[in-house]
Amino acid sequence: MALAGIPLDFVLFALTLAGVALFHHHTLAVALTGLAAIALFKLGFGDFGGVTGVRGLVQLLGHEWVILANLLGLLLGFALLADHFERSGLPTLLPRYLPDDWKGGFFLLVIVFVMSSFLDNIAAAMIGGTMAGVLFRKRVHIGYLAGIVAASNAGGSGSVVGDTTTTMMWIAGVKPGQVFEAYAAAVVALVIFGVFAARQQHRLQPIMRDDPVDAFFEPARLAIVAVILLAAIAANVFFNLYDVQVLDRWPVIGAAVWVAIAATAAWRKPDWSLLPGALRGSVFLLALVLCAAMMPVKALPDPSWQTALGLGFVSAVFDNIPLTALALHQGGYDWGFLAYAVGFGGSMIWFGSSAGVALSNMYPEAKSVGAWLKAGWHVAVGYVAGFFVLLALLGWHPDSLTR
Repeated sequence: MALAGIPLDFVLFALTLAGVALFHHHTLAVALTGLAAIALFKLGFGDFGGVTGVRGLVQLLGHEWVILANLLGLLLGFALLADHFERSGLPTLLPRYLPDDWKGGFFLLVIVFVMSSFLDNIAAAMIGGTMAGVLFRKRVHIGYLAGIVAASNAGGSGSVVGDTTTTMMWIAGVKPGQVFEAYAAAVVALVIFGVFAARQQHRLQPIMRDDPVDAFFEPARLAIVAVILLAAIAANVFFNLYDVQVLDRWPVIGAAVWVAIAATAAWRKPDWSLLPGALRGSVFLLALVLCAAMMPVKALPDPSWQTALGLGFVSAVFDNIPLTALALHQGGYDWGFLAYAVGFGGSMIWFGSSAGVALSNMYPEAKSVGAWLKAGWHVAVGYVAGFFVLLALLGWHPDSLTR
């Protein structure tokens, strides 16, 4: 069934995204309503990857549950991690080392960028949001929030352990050096959006100039943050190297985070009261991911740099994990370009990446597509500029890798 030549399930998904954009105070209800409408339509009139009815839905859920469980574990776990980091007192000490003007905000984005190269981008964004909340006395510009998300996604785009999409490429046989090329674009983008975002923030609320009188440092909290992050990294790297199939069958990365949280809870008690709020934002993201997984996307356009550029914009509204899977299956891409496009493109809308959803849980005022696009326009400019710098410097060199 189609409307004006467009499959009706795509129309329903577009209406869901439009509802999220228009009714940003009711995003969870809109997302769940859209998910229910799409599932009911496909049960009655469509199929799930070629399999009809309840059997097709069960098969889809059986395939997607690992991704969904990993995301849930990471989003909830990193909400507690960010709180541990804030309560460590380290953010209150940063004014000693950051410049007092707009450059302080810029260097904070650089820190987030670097962290995301070896941490999960969700953790980098939430740590960046926590530090910004302290340094700017809880008055954070939406354009700067977009900059934090963009920095976390850009920093992960060139590292095979920095983003789920680049890890997928690594598993499929893409060499780390091919993904690393994305940094040629990501650094350019960081400079562009970072300067504009930092200036926006400085005009709204300058950075804290001196240490507050109650500044403190609790190494134990920071050690717990390190344990949780190392658990996630170790699970990812270990199973990638020795048993790839485990990552496909079980949510080991999310589970590793919660094992670390449980193991350190007696040392310093987490703030469990944060979980209900984090759960709402997490369910919203999982609903959108599942909606995207139900879409009948059977093929992408022929691989080219133009297609890769377009995928960056598509990833702002369409989950980048299935996009990456399709591109790997299709083959013929320059993987550095693809890593940058799908890794960074989601930053252009607040729900376009899991990092954006996680940060918006901390700053609910960011849950407005209009406000995000208006204040964070520099993210799209940085994306395009970085892409063409990469094209000019390295050129398009497609690889024949197929899954």
